[in-house]
Amino acid sequence: MKNRSSGVRSAVLLGSAVLALALVACGAAPGTITEYSANGNPVSITAGPDHNLWFTEYNGNKIGRITPNGIITQYPVPTANAGPDGITAGPHNLWFTESTGNKIGRITTGGVITEYPLPTANAGPGGITAGPDHNLWFTESTSNEIGKITPSGVITQYPLPTAGALPGGITAGPGGNLWFTEYNGNKIGKITTGGIITEYPVPTAYAGPEGIAAGPDHNLWFTEQDGNKIGKITTGGSITEYPLPTANAGPEGITAGPDGNLWFTEEDGNKIGKITPSGVITEYPVPTAGKEPNAITAGPDHNLWFTSSGRNKIGKIVP
Repeated sequence: MKNRSSGVRSAVLLGSAVLALALVACGAAPGTITEYSANGNPVSITAGPDHNLWFTEYNGNKIGRITPNGIITQYPVPTANAGPDGITAGPHNLWFTESTGNKIGRITTGGVITEYPLPTANAGPGGITAGPDHNLWFTESTSNEIGKITPSGVITQYPLPTAGALPGGITAGPGGNLWFTEYNGNKIGKITTGGIITEYPVPTAYAGPEGIAAGPDHNLWFTEQDGNKIGKITTGGSITEYPLPTANAGPEGITAGPDGNLWFTEEDGNKIGKITPSGVITEYPVPTAGKEPNAITAGPDHNLWFTSSGRNKIGKIVP
């Protein structure tokens, strides 16, 4: 019995080792990047309710869908030269902004598109996110407002206190508020679902805050495109900044990853960055030479997905 038990234990250990080696052989190493060709100047990307990724094609004037294994489908936007920009998952559908078409669009997972014109002419809608009130919230860079649209298409707009602030990214944060960046205003803004706005100046002058995301640490994290830093702001408005290792990297998009870290794009550095909640930064070069990794989001496959508008590609990176 003793020898049989030893043999069984050895077999189990051997089987475990073989399984571990097989998993290592099949799985990609952390930081591995795969790219998929996507014509049309892809800009923003989000995970959809159908377990696929959805993205906007600014020049192609389409909404794209890519499966986790890289199959792409495209849906033309009805308005010509609409300039689809931001995109987010909403209740049962995807919602996107039309920066030059001056509309908010809704697309079902089957590809049916509905458009809602904005009350303000040439508002320049950009970033968009689902709010805690079951509405969609978006930034209007040209008209200097924060907009809200209900699932039925009713739009409300809230002017920003700072003139010419150029609001960009927006996200839902802790406490039931929305948080957004002001590129020209050099501030981080907070808006309640009732429309009350508070602004917090970024310590670095001319930092150019761009993307923003809620972190796993109950803080908000944002990119400083011109300041070349990643910023963190508490819900009380206290800001901490972390300089990037790469000079003039131009950080743009940012998202919370499945590994408990924040992941961001470096538009000019041509890298994907990772920052831990304690501020430790790691960078991964994008294989294709050039620039413009833009938006980034966590996918249903536990990877990070990003757009590269300058190279017409959708990228995937293993966390």
